[in-house]
Amino acid sequence: MSDARPRISLLVATYNWPRALELVLDSVRGQGMLPFEVVIADDGSRDETRTLIDRVRATLPVPLVHVWHEDTGFRLAAIRNRAIAQTRGDYIVQIDGDIVLHPRFIEAHTAFARRGSWVQGSRALIERPTTERLLAGERLRLWPFTPALNTRQNALYAPWLTSLVKGPTDGMTRIRGAHMAFWRDDLLRVNGYDEAIEGWGREDSELATRLIHSGVVRRNLKFSAVCYHLWHKQASFDAVDRNHEVLLRTVRERRTRCDRGVDQYLSSAPRVA
Repeated sequence: MSDARPRISLLVATYNWPRALELVLDSVRGQGMLPFEVVIADDGSRDETRTLIDRVRATLPVPLVHVWHEDTGFRLAAIRNRAIAQTRGDYIVQIDGDIVLHPRFIEAHTAFARRGSWVQGSRALIERPTTERLLAGERLRLWPFTPALNTRQNALYAPWLTSLVKGPTDGMTRIRGAHMAFWRDDLLRVNGYDEAIEGWGREDSELATRLIHSGVVRRNLKFSAVCYHLWHKQASFDAVDRNHEVLLRTVRERRTRCDRGVDQYLSSAPRVA
């Protein structure tokens, strides 16, 4: 498979917000270039989410895989690892389950993917009033002039500008796990997410730092893989200080691999439906 046309596994993290996930999956259906598959990383949602996924699977034109584990608290690193192990594509585009995609989102990632690099994407932030209208079923055009939209520049679809974007090259500046992309074999080499990190915060920066230590460079993607982040209440910051210590250890020791990562799920375990 050439760099120009990798098979893209779209990895979507979710937790107990099926209506938002439905909007995300609707935007997947509307892609001009579909992903190879969609893999849902479900951090212990109740049955409503499984019911939605089963319903959407019946009509989505690509495989839809639901990877779930028991809800014992915020374990995003662990469920992403389980989902990564289940992917079958060459390239993983990672979003959160409240990220609505521009119709050319997958096409843009396919064009931007380059060996030896991982990608930090951007997103426009939809404020609460417009989020509530979307969740209520109102059909709104999402573009730079959508009402109640923050960071409007990130809603600009102008792919001729993408090559001009440089931005940070480290693993700690403006890292947003809600929109990232990686070659699958790069993730496996650094052992995916560090499951020593539980609770909100720093899991993405820690992974990005290990990738950089291993020689995988950061590239920043703007103005083509446009997406929109629905408003929600902020997560608890209670675990940030503890998780930051894990990140600092990775920086200090120049770690390229974590101990508790994706490898524990890579045995001959069957693919989850």
